[in-house]
Amino acid sequence: MTTVGKYALQVSRPAIDQAVSDEKDVAATIVPDHAQSWDKNVERRLVRKTDFILIPLMWFGYSLVYYDKAILGGATVFGLASDLHLRVVVDPASKPPKVSTQRLSWATSLFYFGMLAGLFPLTYLFQRFNIGKTVGTVVIIWGAVAMSTAGVTNFQGLYAQRFFLGFTESIVPTAFLVVISGFYTQAEQTWRQCLWYSSTGSMTVIGAIINYGYAHIQGAPLKSWQYLYLTAGALTVLFGFALLFLPSSPADAWWFTPEERMVAIERLRASQLGTRCQKIKVSQIKEAMLDIKVWIITMMMGIAYVINGAISGFGPLIVSTFGWSAYDALLWQMPLGGICFFGILLVGYLSLKVPNIRLIMLAFCCLPVIAGCVMIWKSSWHYHAATPIAGYSILGTFAPVTSLVVSLGMANVAGASKKSYTAAATFVWYCVGNIVGPQLIVTQSVGRHYPRLWTAIIVCYALLVVLSAVLYFMFRRENRRRDMLNLDKEEAERIAFDDLTDKQNLHFRYAY
Repeated sequence: MTTVGKYALQVSRPAIDQAVSDEKDVAATIVPDHAQSWDKNVERRLVRKTDFILIPLMWFGYSLVYYDKAILGGATVFGLASDLHLRVVVDPASKPPKVSTQRLSWATSLFYFGMLAGLFPLTYLFQRFNIGKTVGTVVIIWGAVAMSTAGVTNFQGLYAQRFFLGFTESIVPTAFLVVISGFYTQAEQTWRQCLWYSSTGSMTVIGAIINYGYAHIQGAPLKSWQYLYLTAGALTVLFGFALLFLPSSPADAWWFTPEERMVAIERLRASQLGTRCQKIKVSQIKEAMLDIKVWIITMMMGIAYVINGAISGFGPLIVSTFGWSAYDALLWQMPLGGICFFGILLVGYLSLKVPNIRLIMLAFCCLPVIAGCVMIWKSSWHYHAATPIAGYSILGTFAPVTSLVVSLGMANVAGASKKSYTAAATFVWYCVGNIVGPQLIVTQSVGRHYPRLWTAIIVCYALLVVLSAVLYFMFRRENRRRDMLNLDKEEAERIAFDDLTDKQNLHFRYAY
Protein backbone atom coordinates (compact mmCIF):
# COMPACT_ATOMS: atom_id res chain seq x y z
CA MET A 1 0.00 0.00 0.00
CA THR A 2 1.36 3.40 -1.00
CA THR A 3 1.05 5.84 1.86
CA VAL A 4 1.04 9.59 1.66
CA GLY A 5 4.22 9.65 3.67
CA LYS A 6 6.06 7.56 1.07
CA TYR A 7 4.60 9.56 -1.77
CA ALA A 8 5.93 12.72 -0.16
CA LEU A 9 9.48 11.52 -0.76
CA GLN A 10 8.86 11.74 -4.51
CA VAL A 11 6.77 14.91 -4.74
CA SER A 12 8.00 18.40 -4.01
CA ARG A 13 6.11 21.69 -4.46
CA PRO A 14 8.81 24.39 -4.15
CA ALA A 15 8.11 25.62 -7.66
CA ILE A 16 4.63 26.84 -6.80
CA ASP A 17 4.52 30.57 -7.23
CA GLN A 18 3.82 32.51 -4.01
CA ALA A 19 0.95 34.43 -5.59
CA VAL A 20 -0.71 31.17 -6.58
CA SER A 21 -0.23 29.66 -3.12
CA ASP A 22 -1.78 32.77 -1.59
CA GLU A 23 -4.86 32.23 -3.74
CA LYS A 24 -5.12 28.57 -2.75
CA ASP A 25 -5.35 26.71 0.52
CA VAL A 26 -2.01 26.14 2.29
CA ALA A 27 -2.62 22.41 1.79
CA ALA A 28 -2.06 22.86 -1.96
CA THR A 29 1.62 23.53 -1.28
CA ILE A 30 2.05 20.22 0.57
CA VAL A 31 -0.05 17.55 -1.16
CA PRO A 32 -0.35 16.76 -4.89
CA ASP A 33 -3.42 17.56 -7.00
CA HIS A 34 -4.81 14.04 -6.88
CA ALA A 35 -5.86 11.95 -3.91
CA GLN A 36 -3.38 9.47 -2.47
CA SER A 37 -4.02 6.45 -0.28
CA TRP A 38 -2.81 6.49 3.30
CA ASP A 39 -2.26 4.23 6.24
CA LYS A 40 -5.39 4.14 8.42
CA ASN A 41 -3.30 3.46 11.50
CA VAL A 42 -1.43 6.71 10.90
CA GLU A 43 -4.77 8.50 10.53
CA ARG A 44 -6.10 7.13 13.80
CA ARG A 45 -2.87 8.12 15.56
CA LEU A 46 -2.89 11.71 14.30
CA VAL A 47 -6.59 12.18 15.09
CA ARG A 48 -5.93 11.01 18.67
CA LYS A 49 -3.00 13.43 18.93
CA THR A 50 -5.10 16.30 17.66
CA ASP A 51 -7.98 15.45 20.00
CA PHE A 52 -5.63 15.19 22.97
CA ILE A 53 -4.08 18.62 22.34
CA LEU A 54 -6.79 20.78 20.76
CA ILE A 55 -9.96 19.69 22.55
CA PRO A 56 -8.78 20.12 26.18
CA LEU A 57 -7.20 23.46 25.27
CA MET A 58 -10.40 24.70 23.66
CA TRP A 59 -12.58 23.25 26.41
CA PHE A 60 -10.62 25.16 29.03
CA GLY A 61 -10.59 28.33 26.93
CA TYR A 62 -14.31 28.34 26.29
CA SER A 63 -14.90 27.54 29.96
CA LEU A 64 -13.23 30.85 30.71
CA VAL A 65 -15.34 32.58 28.04
CA TYR A 66 -18.54 31.27 29.58
CA TYR A 67 -17.50 31.73 33.20
CA ASP A 68 -16.38 35.27 32.49
CA LYS A 69 -19.98 36.13 31.58
CA ALA A 70 -21.64 33.96 34.22
CA ILE A 71 -19.62 35.56 37.05
CA LEU A 72 -21.84 38.63 36.83
CA GLY A 73 -24.93 36.66 37.82
CA GLY A 74 -23.20 35.14 40.85
CA ALA A 75 -21.38 38.32 41.85
CA THR A 76 -24.67 40.21 41.75
CA VAL A 77 -26.15 37.95 44.40
CA PHE A 78 -23.40 38.59 46.91
CA GLY A 79 -22.48 42.24 46.75
CA LEU A 80 -21.60 43.61 43.33
CA ALA A 81 -25.09 45.02 42.64
CA SER A 82 -25.17 47.03 45.85
CA ASP A 83 -21.48 48.03 45.78
CA LEU A 84 -21.73 49.42 42.24
CA HIS A 85 -25.29 50.75 42.59
CA LEU A 86 -26.79 48.48 39.95
CA ARG A 87 -30.13 48.32 41.76
CA VAL A 88 -32.07 51.55 42.07
CA VAL A 89 -35.15 52.13 44.26
CA VAL A 90 -37.74 53.75 41.99
CA ASP A 91 -40.66 53.88 44.42
CA PRO A 92 -39.60 54.02 48.08
CA ALA A 93 -43.20 54.58 49.24
CA SER A 94 -44.36 51.15 48.10
CA LYS A 95 -44.09 48.10 50.36
CA PRO A 96 -41.72 46.52 49.63
CA PRO A 97 -39.98 49.39 47.78
CA LYS A 98 -39.96 48.95 44.00
CA VAL A 99 -36.48 48.36 42.63
CA SER A 100 -35.18 48.71 39.05
CA THR A 101 -32.42 46.43 37.77
CA GLN A 102 -32.09 48.27 34.45
CA ARG A 103 -28.45 49.11 35.18
CA LEU A 104 -27.69 45.42 35.65
CA SER A 105 -29.44 44.71 32.35
CA TRP A 106 -27.20 47.24 30.61
CA ALA A 107 -24.08 45.90 32.32
CA THR A 108 -25.00 42.48 30.89
CA SER A 109 -25.83 43.82 27.42
CA LEU A 110 -22.78 46.10 27.05
CA PHE A 111 -20.51 43.07 27.13
CA TYR A 112 -22.17 41.93 23.91
CA PHE A 113 -21.95 45.37 22.34
CA GLY A 114 -18.21 45.03 22.90
CA MET A 115 -18.25 41.62 21.22
CA LEU A 116 -20.12 43.12 18.27
CA ALA A 117 -17.43 45.77 17.91
CA GLY A 118 -14.58 43.24 18.09
CA LEU A 119 -15.82 40.32 16.01
CA PHE A 120 -15.01 41.40 12.46
CA PRO A 121 -11.71 43.27 13.03
CA LEU A 122 -10.30 40.53 15.25
CA THR A 123 -11.50 37.79 12.89
CA TYR A 124 -9.68 39.62 10.08
CA LEU A 125 -6.49 39.63 12.16
CA PHE A 126 -6.41 35.91 12.90
CA GLN A 127 -7.18 34.96 9.30
CA ARG A 128 -4.56 37.31 7.90
CA PHE A 129 -1.82 36.51 10.44
CA ASN A 130 -0.67 33.57 12.57
CA ILE A 131 -3.68 32.33 14.56
CA GLY A 132 -1.82 31.31 17.70
CA LYS A 133 0.18 34.48 18.18
CA THR A 134 -2.76 36.74 17.29
CA VAL A 135 -5.34 35.01 19.48
CA GLY A 136 -2.90 34.44 22.34
CA THR A 137 -1.94 38.12 22.51
CA VAL A 138 -5.57 39.28 22.52
CA VAL A 139 -6.49 36.70 25.20
CA ILE A 140 -3.71 37.96 27.48
CA ILE A 141 -5.17 41.46 27.13
CA TRP A 142 -8.63 40.01 27.86
CA GLY A 143 -7.32 38.49 31.11
CA ALA A 144 -5.89 41.83 32.20
CA VAL A 145 -9.21 43.53 31.49
CA ALA A 146 -11.05 40.86 33.51
CA MET A 147 -8.78 41.42 36.52
CA SER A 148 -9.36 45.17 36.29
CA THR A 149 -13.01 44.57 37.26
CA ALA A 150 -11.85 44.27 40.85
CA GLY A 151 -10.89 47.95 40.76
CA VAL A 152 -14.26 49.21 39.48
CA THR A 153 -16.08 51.42 42.00
CA ASN A 154 -19.30 52.45 40.22
CA PHE A 155 -21.70 51.30 37.54
CA GLN A 156 -20.24 53.66 34.89
CA GLY A 157 -16.83 52.02 35.34
CA LEU A 158 -18.45 48.59 35.09
CA TYR A 159 -20.13 49.64 31.82
CA ALA A 160 -16.75 50.56 30.29
CA GLN A 161 -15.04 47.45 31.61
CA ARG A 162 -17.78 45.16 30.29
CA PHE A 163 -17.53 46.68 26.81
CA PHE A 164 -13.77 46.11 26.52
CA LEU A 165 -14.12 42.65 28.08
CA GLY A 166 -16.53 41.69 25.29
CA PHE A 167 -14.31 43.27 22.62
CA THR A 168 -11.22 41.22 23.52
CA GLU A 169 -13.13 38.02 24.29
CA SER A 170 -14.82 38.00 20.87
CA ILE A 171 -11.76 36.50 19.17
CA VAL A 172 -11.95 33.15 20.98
CA PRO A 173 -15.14 31.43 19.74
CA THR A 174 -14.68 32.47 16.11
CA ALA A 175 -11.04 31.30 16.10
CA PHE A 176 -12.04 27.96 17.64
CA LEU A 177 -14.71 27.41 14.98
CA VAL A 178 -12.26 28.07 12.17
CA VAL A 179 -9.48 25.92 13.68
CA ILE A 180 -11.76 22.90 14.14
CA SER A 181 -13.07 23.22 10.59
CA GLY A 182 -9.46 23.12 9.32
CA PHE A 183 -8.34 20.06 11.29
CA TYR A 184 -11.30 17.67 11.03
CA THR A 185 -13.42 16.12 8.29
CA GLN A 186 -17.00 17.27 7.76
CA ALA A 187 -18.37 14.16 9.52
CA GLU A 188 -16.07 14.67 12.55
CA GLN A 189 -16.65 18.36 13.06
CA THR A 190 -19.95 18.47 14.95
CA TRP A 191 -18.67 16.05 17.61
CA ARG A 192 -15.46 18.06 18.08
CA GLN A 193 -17.26 21.41 18.11
CA CYS A 194 -19.62 19.97 20.72
CA LEU A 195 -16.73 18.69 22.85
CA TRP A 196 -15.24 22.12 23.45
CA TYR A 197 -18.63 23.82 23.43
CA SER A 198 -19.82 21.48 26.22
CA SER A 199 -17.75 23.57 28.60
CA THR A 200 -20.73 25.94 28.78
CA GLY A 201 -22.59 23.25 30.71
CA SER A 202 -19.73 21.90 32.77
CA MET A 203 -18.60 25.39 33.70
CA THR A 204 -22.11 26.25 34.85
CA VAL A 205 -21.74 23.43 37.38
CA ILE A 206 -18.11 24.16 38.30
CA GLY A 207 -18.76 27.92 38.32
CA ALA A 208 -21.69 27.48 40.71
CA ILE A 209 -19.43 25.62 43.13
CA ILE A 210 -16.68 28.25 42.82
CA ASN A 211 -19.16 31.10 43.29
CA TYR A 212 -20.67 29.36 46.31
CA GLY A 213 -17.22 29.02 47.88
CA TYR A 214 -16.22 32.61 47.23
CA ALA A 215 -19.56 33.83 48.56
CA HIS A 216 -18.57 32.60 52.03
CA ILE A 217 -15.33 34.57 52.23
CA GLN A 218 -15.51 36.67 55.40
CA GLY A 219 -13.16 39.32 56.80
CA ALA A 220 -10.90 39.47 53.71
CA PRO A 221 -9.40 42.76 52.42
CA LEU A 222 -11.49 42.53 49.23
CA LYS A 223 -15.11 41.69 48.52
CA SER A 224 -16.03 38.18 47.35
CA TRP A 225 -16.92 39.31 43.83
CA GLN A 226 -13.51 41.03 43.46
CA TYR A 227 -11.71 37.75 44.14
CA LEU A 228 -13.88 36.07 41.50
CA TYR A 229 -12.71 38.44 38.79
CA LEU A 230 -9.06 38.37 39.90
CA THR A 231 -9.05 34.56 39.75
CA ALA A 232 -10.79 34.34 36.38
CA GLY A 233 -8.52 37.04 34.89
CA ALA A 234 -5.31 35.38 36.10
CA LEU A 235 -6.37 32.02 34.61
CA THR A 236 -7.18 33.77 31.34
CA VAL A 237 -3.71 35.32 31.13
CA LEU A 238 -2.12 31.89 31.59
CA PHE A 239 -4.42 30.47 28.91
CA GLY A 240 -3.36 33.28 26.56
CA PHE A 241 0.29 32.28 26.86
CA ALA A 242 -0.63 28.66 26.02
CA LEU A 243 -2.51 29.84 22.91
CA LEU A 244 0.65 31.44 21.52
CA PHE A 245 1.65 27.91 20.45
CA LEU A 246 -1.64 27.12 18.67
CA PRO A 247 -0.99 26.17 15.01
CA SER A 248 -2.99 27.77 12.21
CA SER A 249 -3.66 24.52 10.32
CA PRO A 250 -2.44 20.90 10.01
CA ALA A 251 0.30 22.22 7.71
CA ASP A 252 2.13 23.81 10.67
CA ALA A 253 0.93 21.64 13.57
CA TRP A 254 4.01 21.00 15.68
CA TRP A 255 2.73 17.65 17.02
CA PHE A 256 2.71 15.91 13.61
CA THR A 257 5.56 13.95 12.06
CA PRO A 258 6.12 14.67 8.32
CA GLU A 259 4.11 11.56 7.39
CA GLU A 260 1.30 12.44 9.78
CA ARG A 261 1.17 15.99 8.41
CA MET A 262 0.63 14.68 4.88
CA VAL A 263 -2.09 12.29 6.02
CA ALA A 264 -3.71 14.99 8.18
CA ILE A 265 -4.18 17.12 5.07
CA GLU A 266 -4.95 14.37 2.58
CA ARG A 267 -7.81 12.98 4.68
CA LEU A 268 -9.57 16.37 4.46
CA ARG A 269 -9.71 16.33 0.68
CA ALA A 270 -13.06 14.51 0.38
CA SER A 271 -14.90 17.05 2.55
CA GLN A 272 -13.99 19.85 0.09
CA LEU A 273 -13.76 22.28 3.05
CA GLY A 274 -10.04 23.11 2.85
CA THR A 275 -7.74 23.90 5.76
CA ARG A 276 -6.56 27.53 5.64
CA CYS A 277 -5.97 30.39 3.19
CA GLN A 278 -4.60 33.65 4.55
CA LYS A 279 -5.67 35.86 1.67
CA ILE A 280 -8.87 37.83 2.34
CA LYS A 281 -11.14 37.30 -0.69
CA VAL A 282 -13.78 40.01 -1.00
CA SER A 283 -15.74 37.90 -3.49
CA GLN A 284 -16.21 35.18 -0.85
CA ILE A 285 -17.37 37.71 1.73
CA LYS A 286 -19.89 39.12 -0.76
CA GLU A 287 -21.13 35.60 -1.49
CA ALA A 288 -21.57 34.95 2.23
CA MET A 289 -23.51 38.20 2.67
CA LEU A 290 -25.92 37.15 -0.10
CA ASP A 291 -26.18 33.47 0.88
CA ILE A 292 -29.61 32.71 2.35
CA LYS A 293 -28.38 29.69 4.31
CA VAL A 294 -25.69 31.81 6.03
CA TRP A 295 -28.39 34.28 7.03
CA ILE A 296 -30.66 31.54 8.36
CA ILE A 297 -27.94 29.77 10.34
CA THR A 298 -26.50 32.92 11.87
CA MET A 299 -29.94 34.30 12.72
CA MET A 300 -30.78 31.00 14.39
CA MET A 301 -27.85 31.61 16.72
CA GLY A 302 -29.29 34.95 17.80
CA ILE A 303 -32.79 33.56 18.23
CA ALA A 304 -31.50 30.65 20.32
CA TYR A 305 -29.38 32.86 22.56
CA VAL A 306 -32.14 35.20 23.72
CA ILE A 307 -32.58 32.79 26.61
CA ASN A 308 -28.89 32.87 27.58
CA GLY A 309 -28.83 36.65 27.86
CA ALA A 310 -31.41 36.32 30.61
CA ILE A 311 -30.01 33.26 32.40
CA SER A 312 -26.32 34.23 32.47
CA GLY A 313 -26.99 37.65 33.99
CA PHE A 314 -30.18 37.00 35.96
CA GLY A 315 -30.31 33.22 36.55
CA PRO A 316 -29.54 33.22 40.29
CA LEU A 317 -31.77 36.27 40.76
CA ILE A 318 -34.70 34.54 39.02
CA VAL A 319 -34.23 31.36 41.07
CA SER A 320 -34.13 33.35 44.30
CA THR A 321 -37.69 34.54 43.53
CA PHE A 322 -38.83 30.89 43.72
CA GLY A 323 -38.33 31.07 47.49
CA TRP A 324 -34.66 30.07 47.72
CA SER A 325 -31.82 31.87 49.49
CA ALA A 326 -29.16 33.70 47.49
CA TYR A 327 -26.64 30.93 48.25
CA ASP A 328 -29.06 28.15 47.28
CA ALA A 329 -29.86 30.03 44.07
CA LEU A 330 -26.21 29.71 43.08
CA LEU A 331 -26.26 25.94 43.58
CA TRP A 332 -29.48 25.59 41.57
CA GLN A 333 -27.46 26.53 38.48
CA MET A 334 -25.88 23.07 38.67
CA PRO A 335 -28.80 20.94 37.36
CA LEU A 336 -29.22 23.34 34.44
CA GLY A 337 -25.49 23.13 33.72
CA GLY A 338 -25.54 19.34 33.89
CA ILE A 339 -28.33 19.15 31.31
CA CYS A 340 -26.39 21.59 29.10
CA PHE A 341 -23.25 19.46 29.34
CA PHE A 342 -24.77 16.05 28.68
CA GLY A 343 -27.17 17.40 26.06
CA ILE A 344 -24.34 18.90 24.00
CA LEU A 345 -22.29 15.71 24.18
CA LEU A 346 -25.29 13.54 23.26
CA VAL A 347 -26.20 15.47 20.10
CA GLY A 348 -22.54 15.71 19.12
CA TYR A 349 -22.01 11.96 19.48
CA LEU A 350 -25.21 11.09 17.61
CA SER A 351 -24.20 13.38 14.74
CA LEU A 352 -20.95 11.40 14.46
CA LYS A 353 -22.78 8.07 14.28
CA VAL A 354 -25.92 8.96 12.28
CA PRO A 355 -25.52 11.03 9.09
CA ASN A 356 -27.74 14.05 8.47
CA ILE A 357 -29.51 14.04 11.84
CA ARG A 358 -28.36 17.46 13.05
CA LEU A 359 -31.41 19.53 12.13
CA ILE A 360 -33.85 16.87 13.35
CA MET A 361 -32.12 16.85 16.76
CA LEU A 362 -32.07 20.65 16.80
CA ALA A 363 -35.85 20.83 16.34
CA PHE A 364 -36.51 18.21 19.04
CA CYS A 365 -34.23 19.96 21.55
CA CYS A 366 -36.32 23.12 21.21
CA LEU A 367 -39.38 21.42 22.67
CA PRO A 368 -38.13 21.00 26.29
CA VAL A 369 -37.10 24.68 26.30
CA ILE A 370 -40.66 25.68 25.40
CA ALA A 371 -42.04 23.33 28.05
CA GLY A 372 -39.65 24.72 30.68
CA CYS A 373 -40.75 28.29 29.98
CA VAL A 374 -44.41 27.34 30.38
CA MET A 375 -43.66 25.51 33.66
CA ILE A 376 -41.90 28.55 35.12
CA TRP A 377 -44.38 31.10 33.87
CA LYS A 378 -47.63 29.36 34.80
CA SER A 379 -46.66 27.62 38.06
CA SER A 380 -46.93 28.95 41.60
CA TRP A 381 -43.80 30.68 42.95
CA HIS A 382 -44.19 29.75 46.59
CA TYR A 383 -41.46 28.94 49.12
CA HIS A 384 -39.13 26.25 47.68
CA ALA A 385 -41.48 25.72 44.74
CA ALA A 386 -40.57 22.56 42.79
CA THR A 387 -42.27 23.16 39.43
CA PRO A 388 -40.47 26.40 38.46
CA ILE A 389 -37.13 24.88 39.54
CA ALA A 390 -37.79 21.83 37.36
CA GLY A 391 -38.77 24.09 34.46
CA TYR A 392 -35.66 26.22 34.97
CA SER A 393 -33.41 23.14 34.93
CA ILE A 394 -34.74 21.75 31.64
CA LEU A 395 -34.05 25.10 30.00
CA GLY A 396 -30.55 23.62 29.77
CA THR A 397 -31.63 21.91 26.54
CA PHE A 398 -31.03 25.26 24.84
CA ALA A 399 -27.31 24.40 24.88
CA PRO A 400 -27.56 21.44 22.48
CA VAL A 401 -29.58 23.70 20.19
CA THR A 402 -26.85 26.35 20.07
CA SER A 403 -24.05 23.77 19.71
CA LEU A 404 -25.79 22.30 16.67
CA VAL A 405 -26.25 25.76 15.14
CA VAL A 406 -22.53 26.48 15.63
CA SER A 407 -21.49 23.24 13.94
CA LEU A 408 -23.96 23.67 11.06
CA GLY A 409 -22.35 26.93 10.04
CA MET A 410 -18.83 25.55 9.82
CA ALA A 411 -19.75 22.20 8.24
CA ASN A 412 -21.79 23.79 5.45
CA VAL A 413 -19.59 26.68 4.34
CA ALA A 414 -16.41 26.34 2.27
CA GLY A 415 -13.81 28.95 1.32
CA ALA A 416 -11.53 30.42 4.00
CA SER A 417 -12.84 34.00 3.81
CA LYS A 418 -16.44 32.81 3.66
CA LYS A 419 -15.88 30.55 6.69
CA SER A 420 -14.30 33.37 8.68
CA TYR A 421 -17.15 35.73 7.77
CA THR A 422 -19.73 33.09 8.75
CA ALA A 423 -17.99 32.44 12.08
CA ALA A 424 -17.98 36.16 12.86
CA ALA A 425 -21.58 36.64 11.69
CA THR A 426 -22.69 33.69 13.84
CA PHE A 427 -21.38 35.42 16.92
CA VAL A 428 -22.72 38.78 15.82
CA TRP A 429 -26.18 37.26 16.05
CA TYR A 430 -25.13 35.53 19.28
CA CYS A 431 -24.45 39.00 20.66
CA VAL A 432 -27.81 40.29 19.44
CA GLY A 433 -29.62 37.49 21.27
CA ASN A 434 -27.65 38.10 24.44
CA ILE A 435 -28.32 41.85 24.25
CA VAL A 436 -32.05 41.37 23.82
CA GLY A 437 -32.44 38.76 26.59
CA PRO A 438 -31.66 40.93 29.64
CA GLN A 439 -33.92 43.70 28.34
CA LEU A 440 -36.89 41.32 28.49
CA ILE A 441 -36.65 41.14 32.28
CA VAL A 442 -38.77 43.88 33.80
CA THR A 443 -38.39 43.83 37.58
CA GLN A 444 -41.80 45.36 38.11
CA SER A 445 -43.42 42.34 36.41
CA VAL A 446 -41.98 39.78 38.86
CA GLY A 447 -45.42 39.37 40.42
CA ARG A 448 -46.70 38.18 37.03
CA HIS A 449 -43.62 35.93 36.60
CA TYR A 450 -41.81 37.97 33.93
CA PRO A 451 -44.39 37.27 31.16
CA ARG A 452 -42.49 39.19 28.47
CA LEU A 453 -39.39 37.03 28.95
CA TRP A 454 -41.08 33.63 28.72
CA THR A 455 -43.38 34.65 25.86
CA ALA A 456 -40.38 35.86 23.82
CA ILE A 457 -38.41 32.66 24.43
CA ILE A 458 -41.37 30.44 23.49
CA VAL A 459 -41.84 32.37 20.22
CA CYS A 460 -38.09 32.19 19.48
CA TYR A 461 -37.86 28.44 19.95
CA ALA A 462 -41.00 27.77 17.93
CA LEU A 463 -39.39 29.80 15.13
CA LEU A 464 -36.22 27.69 15.44
CA VAL A 465 -38.24 24.55 14.75
CA VAL A 466 -39.61 26.14 11.56
CA LEU A 467 -36.18 27.32 10.39
CA SER A 468 -34.71 23.88 11.05
CA ALA A 469 -37.28 22.36 8.71
CA VAL A 470 -36.54 24.99 6.05
CA LEU A 471 -32.78 24.28 6.17
CA TYR A 472 -33.34 20.53 6.14
CA PHE A 473 -35.27 20.62 2.89
CA MET A 474 -32.92 23.22 1.34
CA PHE A 475 -29.80 21.12 1.99
CA ARG A 476 -31.44 17.84 1.04
CA ARG A 477 -32.76 19.21 -2.26
CA GLU A 478 -29.42 20.80 -3.20
CA ASN A 479 -27.47 17.62 -2.42
CA ARG A 480 -29.81 15.61 -4.64
CA ARG A 481 -29.45 18.15 -7.45
CA ARG A 482 -25.65 17.93 -7.29
CA ASP A 483 -25.72 14.12 -7.15
CA MET A 484 -27.63 14.07 -10.45
CA LEU A 485 -24.86 16.07 -12.19
CA ASN A 486 -22.54 13.03 -12.22
CA LEU A 487 -19.42 15.19 -11.94
CA ASP A 488 -15.88 13.92 -12.53
CA LYS A 489 -14.42 12.55 -9.30
CA GLU A 490 -10.86 13.29 -10.40
CA GLU A 491 -11.77 16.94 -10.74
CA ALA A 492 -13.06 16.87 -7.15
CA GLU A 493 -9.64 15.66 -6.00
CA ARG A 494 -7.82 18.30 -8.02
CA ILE A 495 -9.82 21.32 -6.80
CA ALA A 496 -10.27 20.25 -3.17
CA PHE A 497 -7.62 22.72 -1.94
CA ASP A 498 -8.29 25.57 -4.40
CA ASP A 499 -10.09 27.54 -1.65
CA LEU A 500 -13.43 27.47 -3.46
CA THR A 501 -16.70 28.24 -1.72
CA ASP A 502 -19.47 25.69 -1.30
CA LYS A 503 -21.40 27.43 -4.10
CA GLN A 504 -18.46 27.50 -6.50
CA ASN A 505 -17.55 23.87 -5.85
CA LEU A 506 -20.36 21.59 -7.01
CA HIS A 507 -18.52 18.59 -5.55
CA PHE A 508 -19.29 19.97 -2.08
CA ARG A 509 -22.12 18.28 -0.16
CA TYR A 510 -24.11 19.85 2.66
CA ALA A 511 -24.39 18.15 6.06
CA TYR A 512 -27.77 18.49 7.69
